[in-house]
Amino acid sequence: MSEAYSPVPELNLLREFEDRLGPVFYSEGFELSAYDGDAGLHTWSQDPAFLGRFIPFAKANGSGSDYALWRCDDRAELATLPVVFVGDEGDLYVIARDLGELFQLLALDREPASEGFPGPGEAEEHSAGHAEFVAWLETTFGLGPAKDPEALRHARADLDDRFRAWARPFTDAVDD
Repeated sequence: MSEAYSPVPELNLLREFEDRLGPVFYSEGFELSAYDGDAGLHTWSQDPAFLGRFIPFAKANGSGSDYALWRCDDRAELATLPVVFVGDEGDLYVIARDLGELFQLLALDREPASEGFPGPGEAEEHSAGHAEFVAWLETTFGLGPAKDPEALRHARADLDDRFRAWARPFTDAVDD
């Protein structure tokens, strides 16, 4: 019996899906990494009160950006925590209100851009495992690709404002 990837059941299911799929991408630039590993957050602040509020879990693109859960409170259901984009080009913001929303954004099969994901236009070519991921997402969680990423961006705006207000005392690099 193998050891669980994380204490988050939704991430464990995604890890199992990845393992079954093999070494192919299912969403542009996304790849699970070491749970609670290094996401370069120490470059933003060395303060333990800052660093201790993040749980890194995945690569967001091929150039060094990551995803982390933000422990905005002490809730037990970690999958319901906001997901933060830790950008390799100076971006730090809430990209999804929870893991389910991130999974829907990943189903667009595009790398995140500044402040979120591009719209649902036609992708020129999907990742090799994209169709399997979309089917898995529907079967496992009853979710499909985000229909309107811009609406999701607006829906998470208050949460992102709260995140930026919290992070600002730790780092002056967080934009208003």
